[in-house]
Amino acid sequence: MGSKKTQTKKSEYFKWVVFLFVLSFLLSASLNYISSIVSEKLPITISFVLLFIIILLGILFDIIGIATTAADEVPFHAMAAKKVKGAKNSIWLIKNASKVSSICNDVIGDICGILSGSLSASIVFYISKNSNADIVFLSLILTATVAALTISGKAIGKYFAIKKSYDIVKISGKILSIFIKT
Repeated sequence: MGSKKTQTKKSEYFKWVVFLFVLSFLLSASLNYISSIVSEKLPITISFVLLFIIILLGILFDIIGIATTAADEVPFHAMAAKKVKGAKNSIWLIKNASKVSSICNDVIGDICGILSGSLSASIVFYISKNSNADIVFLSLILTATVAALTISGKAIGKYFAIKKSYDIVKISGKILSIFIKT
């Protein structure tokens, strides 16, 4: 039998996984619903803008997730002692880097990937319905473009996140301090 400490850690981990499941489900369902409604009712150019924003959002949160795992906590303690806005939030982000990374990279990043795929399909459907465009070719081009933008954007973002982790966590902490007081 395991010790009480081991049982508690397993229980906390199980709660974390359940939380991630519920958060992923709710975010994915609501964002997919919103993007579906928006893409149906707005001009095709706005759908492309929305697609680009979703890709950028995935890249941005990937950068934040990686920066929190790469950042050093020490400079933020000095800032917190001087009562610099967001410093305590930055410390919280770094201390909870594995959870922050899970939410930013896995939950939000993966949802943005799924949303960009479904929005791409909606765009292809709209264009093919309203023109004589070859649906297979159109789908191939749009899917490849979305994949290339996402992968290359995240590759550039990872480099940037590691090199500028202090600045990224500092800005993230300041933004977070607007919503959460620590």
